[in-house]
Amino acid sequence: MSLDAPVTATVDGATFRFGIAAARFNGELVDGLLARVVAALCDAGTKEANINVVRVPGSHEVPWAAQALATGSQPDCVIGLGVLIAGDTSHHEMVGASVSHALQHVALKTNVPVINGVIVVNTRAQAEERCVGKINRGAEFATAALEMAALKRRVSR
Repeated sequence: MSLDAPVTATVDGATFRFGIAAARFNGELVDGLLARVVAALCDAGTKEANINVVRVPGSHEVPWAAQALATGSQPDCVIGLGVLIAGDTSHHEMVGASVSHALQHVALKTNVPVINGVIVVNTRAQAEERCVGKINRGAEFATAALEMAALKRRVSR
């Protein structure tokens, strides 16, 4: 992952609704990521009541929950969160690719932007740095969600 985040515009989140599908696997890390996403959305003015969080067993289940959120609660944007850490096999890469493709499919099928916040890393230390450490991927995912929610509103008029 690049450490060079794009420069973003400030978006007022006061009128937006978000859905978040978060995995329970690697729970401590996903919980940290989730807390950072929610904090950044609230810092931008989004009311906590307008953030619908659902939990699923693992990252592979995130796309189904993202689709359920996109079609059921009519959010302005959905964020999928999970953490996949390499083990003795390349299973984390396979799941990461599958989830990425599925989340993109959800966005295109439902016309609701979906932010892929599933972290795929080689080590737990890398995951910790991105979820609860110096690299605040949660805030980056929230910022992307705010921008996409604003874009959706602008182009849907």
